[in-house]
Amino acid sequence: MGKAGNALRTVLTTYGISQNRLAVTMGISRGTVNNWFNETRDPTAESIPAIVAALDTLNPAAARDFLRLYLDEYWAKRLD
Repeated sequence: MGKAGNALRTVLTTYGISQNRLAVTMGISRGTVNNWFNETRDPTAESIPAIVAALDTLNPAAARDFLRLYLDEYWAKRLD
């Protein structure tokens, strides 16, 4: 699976954000977030901005870290 699940797992664990809280904020099922978290399914390209927006609502630092982990440091710096 791709980097999104690993990045999401790291960020949720680091910032103490539950899968359920992210799911509720995104308006999706917890099972979908769990699939991403456990890397059984990758989020779609359309889901990545929604993940970032939800994380930004919950904790802006978590959103930035997700982007850094997902996009790599090189590309994430261009977003700052």
